[in-house]
This record gives sequence, structure tokens and C-alpha cells, in this order.
Amino acid sequence: MGTDIGARAPARRGAAARSQKISRVFQALADPTRRAVVERLARGPASTTELARPFDMALPSFAQHLAMLEQCGMVRSHKEGRVRRFQLAPKPLVTAESWMAEQHAIWNQRLDQMQDYVEGAKAAKR
Repeated sequence: MGTDIGARAPARRGAAARSQKISRVFQALADPTRRAVVERLARGPASTTELARPFDMALPSFAQHLAMLEQCGMVRSHKEGRVRRFQLAPKPLVTAESWMAEQHAIWNQRLDQMQDYVEGAKAAKR
């Protein structure tokens, strides 16, 4: 007797949600400004002004970068008086890193299989 189709639906939704989260992380990291912000926040929390200082762009434009990082869950912010402070939230990065490790393992296995095949074909010609 086969697996209940209804039982697979939550697993597919979970995989789709994970895939969507990973896509958002890679989309956020595709921009060099956002990568620099993540690198800076790895050293500790900072205010919007501190984060924006190294970049030659208007504050509203820079705030869009921060909003994207916050939407994908890579950073969190809170207000301290009139100052908004940001800190790194590494869980989405860990999820992306886990996905990359899975892909790395898959491709290592495939390359090992191909190497075995090529070496077997060479040995058969001798």
C-alpha cells in the first residue's frame, strides 16, 4: 500500500518554504552593499547612520537595503529613543549554508562516481 498523498503535502510545503527562505537570502546577498552591511553587523550591532556612513547614497535608498535584509530575516532592528539599531540574525545564513553543504555533498558524490567510471573505462582499454 502506498504513502498517503495527504501526508506528503506538509513535507512539500515545508520544502517550498525552505526553498523560498533560501532564495530570499541569496537575493539579499547578491547586492554588495547588503553583503557589506552583513559583514559589518557580524562585528556587532550598529545604528542606521553608522551602517550608512561608508556608502555614497541617500539614507532613504540605504534604508531599502536594510529593509530587504530585515524582510529575509537576516537582521533585526529595534528603536532606542530616536535611533534604530540593527543586529545580525544568523539563522537564515545557517539555513543557506546548510543547503550549500547538501549541494556540495551531492556534487562530490557525482564527481567521485564519474571519476570511478573514467578510471574503469581506462582500465578496460588496457
